[in-house]
Amino acid sequence: MKSNIAIAQDAKKRPILEIADELGLPGDAVEPHGRFKAKVSHRLLPALKDRPTGKLILVTAITPTPAGEGKTTVTVGLSQALRQLGKQAIVALREPSMGPVFAMKGGAAGGGYSQILPMEDINLHFTGDIHAVTSAHNLLAALIDNHIYHWNHLKIDPRRILWRRVVDINDRALRNVILGLGGALQGIPRETWFDITAASEIMAILCLSESMKELKERLARILVGYTYQVEPVRVGDLGCHGAIAVLLKDALDPNLVQTLEGGPALVHGGPFGNIAHGCNSVLATKLALKLGEYAVTEAGFGFDLGGEKFLDIKCPYSGLKPDGIVLVVTVRALKMHGGVSLSHLKVQNPDAVRKGLPNLERHLESVRKFKIPCIVAVNRFAFDTKAELQVILRRCEELGFEAAVADVFALGGQGGIEVAERLLKMMANQSSEYRPLYEWKESVRRKIFLIASEIYGAKKVEYTDRALTHLKWIEKLGLNELPICMAKTQKSLSDDPTLLGRPEGFTITVREIRISAGAGFLVPVTGDILTMPGLPRQPAADSIDIDARGKIKGLF
Repeated sequence: MKSNIAIAQDAKKRPILEIADELGLPGDAVEPHGRFKAKVSHRLLPALKDRPTGKLILVTAITPTPAGEGKTTVTVGLSQALRQLGKQAIVALREPSMGPVFAMKGGAAGGGYSQILPMEDINLHFTGDIHAVTSAHNLLAALIDNHIYHWNHLKIDPRRILWRRVVDINDRALRNVILGLGGALQGIPRETWFDITAASEIMAILCLSESMKELKERLARILVGYTYQVEPVRVGDLGCHGAIAVLLKDALDPNLVQTLEGGPALVHGGPFGNIAHGCNSVLATKLALKLGEYAVTEAGFGFDLGGEKFLDIKCPYSGLKPDGIVLVVTVRALKMHGGVSLSHLKVQNPDAVRKGLPNLERHLESVRKFKIPCIVAVNRFAFDTKAELQVILRRCEELGFEAAVADVFALGGQGGIEVAERLLKMMANQSSEYRPLYEWKESVRRKIFLIASEIYGAKKVEYTDRALTHLKWIEKLGLNELPICMAKTQKSLSDDPTLLGRPEGFTITVREIRISAGAGFLVPVTGDILTMPGLPRQPAADSIDIDARGKIKGLF
């Protein structure tokens, strides 16, 4: 079979204005970026308030292998399948970070015959949104240091600055750095850190804001540090939230592209699910719901991360209520959880699949807590056998869950017809009674424990002295009622990446709690999770090239 990039490059793309016309978008709301990409004005959403609202479908997954389980592929394939069934479906996705693209996991534009196009653009610079977030974030960092250098009338303590810098590339050398060396003219020497752009609070703010007014209000609430008297300093105190918003002016508009089968796709925002809230923008999701009968979206990594955050952060803030959940599972991931090494996942082993089922079972138990109808989609890989697939399908039936094989990588929308048909029937017969896992008014410790115990299966939560100090500051600042955005490894239900399957009786260790007051959540950092990833021994960048004609090679 051809590579993902070869399939994408051979595909015949529709002019983006043709897709915009098909959606009924007014010309003044669409700004083309070339022939196959366009920005859709965020101001369009209020004008669509009287249109019917479609049904919202959330695609999530079990605990993945390091390469991922094709959640985006299934999301795109499902939207294509719904369109083949005559439904007006729109897929709403996150923008890929270039960190994973040049590292190990790869891009986030789907794969095989269930991709969004133009794949190379989407996985690289796209329309510049992530660069805008990077620039806006680092502008604030520069303004903080400049304020201290020139007069510091806010009396900001350089030792208590919380705001880091970001870059959209995995670069472990930037995790811990010293600024201001080289003499008096170079600034005040201090220690700081870099995160990847996907972890930026400004990225989260962009994805949760529905207007320029809300964007500026959230930017003004960002907590950047403390004074010498240990009083909080916010962006509003610096008075630069307007300047930061200027850099995000175009990034606030969702991006319109297309699936490989010519259906509409809204791609906007890019927070990771393991260190941020892992969802695309509220604007893009709500636009999809107003422009189509079905909006198919995803949340990053497994249900324990992006799925939980979608339901406990994004939905309560936006008023969104999912009508159905698709939980993606693969034979290879269950083999891994059943004890098979990564190098032997292609070898037939139904017993290992059976041994790995407890991971799937844990996620299904978690989904049930939110009272939303759920179907299991078994994302098929070429080396999967019928016996292995049957192990999963039989177990789902025993547990009372609908399940079907999705062969969307090889067959596109046609390979997702059974999943789509069963999903439609399920949503017609079962109404969603969605409710969040916890109420925001509960204590911070209680909310963290509920996530750790009810979603991860932990027995208890422990806090370092640093984290306990942070809890006191959260209470002092009156931020106890913010929701929780856990930063945890995606490789395990626990905070230990080596504990596969369904670990029991484990302890979650919170080593610090970051305050994202602008985004409106608290970030407990657990285990050894890092907000600046590193490159692997053999990064994907080693295989990526471009020829004299400008044709990119090796991009998956």
